[in-house]
Amino acid sequence: MPAHVSLSGLSWVTPDGTPLFSDLTLTFGSERTGLVGRNGTGKSTLLRLIAGQLRPASGQIRVTGSMAMMRQEAMEHPDETIADLFGVQAALDLLRRAEAGAARLEDLAAADWTLPARINAALANCGLAIAPQTRLATLSGGERSRASLAALLLAEPDFLLLDEPTNTLDRGGRKAVIDLLRGWKGGAIIVSHDREVLAEMDAIVELTPLGATRYGGNYAAFRQQKETALDAASRDVSHAEKTLSEAARRAQQAAERKARKDSAGRKARAKGDQPKLLMDAAKERAEASGGAGARLHEARHHAATETLAAAREKIEVLEPFRMQIAPTGLPSGKTVLRLDHVTGGHDPDRPVIRDLSFSVTGPERIVIAGPNGSGKTTLLKLITGQLTPQGGRVDLLGTFAMLDQHVGLLKADLPLRENFLGLNPAATPHMAHAALARFGFRAEDALRRAADLSGGERLRAGLACVLGGTPPPALLILDEPTNHLDLDGIGALEAALTAYDGAVLVVSHDPEFLRSLRPDRTIDLKT
Repeated sequence: MPAHVSLSGLSWVTPDGTPLFSDLTLTFGSERTGLVGRNGTGKSTLLRLIAGQLRPASGQIRVTGSMAMMRQEAMEHPDETIADLFGVQAALDLLRRAEAGAARLEDLAAADWTLPARINAALANCGLAIAPQTRLATLSGGERSRASLAALLLAEPDFLLLDEPTNTLDRGGRKAVIDLLRGWKGGAIIVSHDREVLAEMDAIVELTPLGATRYGGNYAAFRQQKETALDAASRDVSHAEKTLSEAARRAQQAAERKARKDSAGRKARAKGDQPKLLMDAAKERAEASGGAGARLHEARHHAATETLAAAREKIEVLEPFRMQIAPTGLPSGKTVLRLDHVTGGHDPDRPVIRDLSFSVTGPERIVIAGPNGSGKTTLLKLITGQLTPQGGRVDLLGTFAMLDQHVGLLKADLPLRENFLGLNPAATPHMAHAALARFGFRAEDALRRAADLSGGERLRAGLACVLGGTPPPALLILDEPTNHLDLDGIGALEAALTAYDGAVLVVSHDPEFLRSLRPDRTIDLKT
């Protein structure tokens, strides 16, 4: 029987009792399926439910075939090794005992002499040339992610489960993921906002507050189908608004007719030219007819209102999110940043940045590129004063803001409104609410604590706090800004940066994002 994953009536409720999704019924076969949706819709939770790490509130999960899930952070203990990650330490110990002549006869029957070669092949396929006893703590985050991919290759499961597999990877690591998926013949469910990865999918499943929808084809096909659905939803809203307006008009006409009849009846009774018995019977008929008519019009109005609400809810789910940024007024000839022969790093004996000079003038868009470990984030810290250069000079000649992956400028225990006011001292609470609303934090959302936000929401909140002021900073420094944004958030950020008239200095491994930025130049750091 072919491997597949079947979800039937699946529901999940958060620890505080909030339903995350309910009554999901889906089937995943031997194909590569991208799982997408806005932050907070439950993508990672659904993956953990399928992997058996969580139990559903209701419903059933059936899995046929073997399954392996890539660990998001491949290091649980400081002394954990590649062999521990692969789950082969005991098997390797057996081989060593066998080679030393210390293994029992019954153990030799279980020895897998092909294991070392298969481990090396899996590591090599992911761009790693390291020994099985290498401690994970000695590897970079990108190398640990590659090691997790290699562990999947070694396991050879029928189904792969990947949660944001390219988040911490450089260009080479991203290529390893994409090559793995291109050659994968089994089933795969991948939570990702990486459009390069999603371009390799056979199908896309989108989670929304309305449920789960399956789209055949890759990301490009998904976007086209979404646009078609949005157009249809817009027409549904327009039709529902007309229906509601027509229901209100008919109700008003009926009320006016009834008022005229009631007035005529009162005048006839006042004249007294008809028997009272007939007049009373006519009054009862009119009241009964009027009551039935009112109930009918009320039912029509209620139905039209519900239809409009449902159509608008669908639009809210389908319509892309937008960020709005005020102009900085940065002149084209003004220099906002200058580095003069800068040397520095975390280790004084081995500075990763050496004798680097460049300047940023006017609304330039500059990409800081290089593989993991080349010093990209270190350079940003030298620029922003988080690290002091060992040599040379850094001059920031205008207002700036930096957003790292973890949005460290936000104070976790404060509401977003207070964070905004702290970073924009001249702003009023009303201005804070208005600015946060422009970035999707409307009404009570502005009072949420930064600590309670998802990764993508934190970045969006950080953008609101630094770009929502008037005027925004002349220089925006971004360190992997798309890592925790959902697809709508990435699209909104790209649109916002297109409209932003300040300078941008960015570190990113996301090629689609960089293409949309249209950089003026790239500063490539070599290891």
